[in-house]
Amino acid sequence: MKHRTRAPEQDDLLRPRLVDMIDLRHELVKLTSLIDWEVFEREWAGFFPSATGRPAIPPRLVAGLLYLQHAYRLSDEAIVARWVENTYYQHFTGETFFQHRLPIDPSSLTRWRKRIGEEGVEWLLTQTIKAGRKSGVIDESSVKRVAVDTTVMEKAIAYPTDAWLYERAHSWWFWRKRRGWICVRPMSALPRVSPCRLAAMLMLSSLVGCVKH
Repeated sequence: MKHRTRAPEQDDLLRPRLVDMIDLRHELVKLTSLIDWEVFEREWAGFFPSATGRPAIPPRLVAGLLYLQHAYRLSDEAIVARWVENTYYQHFTGETFFQHRLPIDPSSLTRWRKRIGEEGVEWLLTQTIKAGRKSGVIDESSVKRVAVDTTVMEKAIAYPTDAWLYERAHSWWFWRKRRGWICVRPMSALPRVSPCRLAAMLMLSSLVGCVKH
């Protein structure tokens, strides 16, 4: 079932408003005014076509939690727990007064991600980019070209290990020994060292043409 629109909350003499408790120059406060939250209520409403059942969680709350979760790299449990302790998080998600209870169960975020899918996430990204344009952080020229950071992409890199280095050194040394490029003494004449160190010694010594110990 679609969510219910929240009525504006009236002033409470016993509870101060969040805007009276926070610094209005904070980055999350500024970002709150730049994002068009009504887009999520309008676009995400289509993911709940049923007219019966329990009303859905307000899209403003879910969109805010998903953004904060991605921005601060928090798990579902961590973002919900910090929301109760952070006045800026609550203001960012549309609360008027400070709340002392969890807004939703952490598992609800998983179900929301499955329901909105890639289309819903694209709306979140679109509004983030628009907010960046309004603030002047993003200009028109920066969105014409997409720069992909490949440092997080998998690469075909074989990191060296002791066994791999030993096998590489053994093959390199044996190939040159067969061609008579280097000469070696019997193994009994060599000092007792580890196989990896011995392979390194053989590789270095072959550069001068003969193993000397």
